[in-house]
Amino acid sequence: MHHILVYGDSQTWGIVPGSRERWPFWSRWPNVMEAELTRTGQAVRVIDDSLNGRRTVWEDPFKSGRNGLAGLEQRVEVNSPLSLVILMLGTNDFQSVHHYNAWHSAQGIASLVRAIRRAPIEPGMPIPSVLIVAPPPLHTPRGLMTEKFDGARDKSAGLAAAYQDVARELDCRFFDAATVTMASRVDGIHLDLDQHERLGLALAKEIAQLIGPACEQPETRGTAVGAPRP
Repeated sequence: MHHILVYGDSQTWGIVPGSRERWPFWSRWPNVMEAELTRTGQAVRVIDDSLNGRRTVWEDPFKSGRNGLAGLEQRVEVNSPLSLVILMLGTNDFQSVHHYNAWHSAQGIASLVRAIRRAPIEPGMPIPSVLIVAPPPLHTPRGLMTEKFDGARDKSAGLAAAYQDVARELDCRFFDAATVTMASRVDGIHLDLDQHERLGLALAKEIAQLIGPACEQPETRGTAVGAPRP
């Protein structure tokens, strides 16, 4: 069986746009993805580790624990053996309290990839592949998100291209969520119910090609640890 860790923020956690409520378990994109992979014959278990407000590598000045780099190696260790880690972060790097741009966020993603690859997993356990997912582009923030994400649309311009460059440099897989969905028009940030479904189904197709049959095992710790990872 393939174990897949999804490491995300509120777009993955499933905030209902325009509220502080959460979409039902079955409708969030990691669970849509798992159901579709299972339906098509893949033996998978998806572990959803998503936290509202999580950044790539920066702290939230108002809430603790939102630095995505802190503790990531231990999350890989806790959930090993893992075949794949999916990173979909970056949106919160552009909150109004920050002045980062797409290049900065891409460097944050690169730091997360390196942390995954150096995680202290047990000998013989697989070093997981990494899939970088560029979050859907932001609209003008509305409602509860207006002040928090003021200016985010402009700051995040070019994010997908910057992520793709990092993925190429670090030999990771890359998927641009904008090819299948955009942020909700309700709040300009999060995903509507149908957008979760579209993203989950699209990523299921991507991952089916990436992980291959369940009997195929990824590279394990103890073999060329310093080499680039898939």
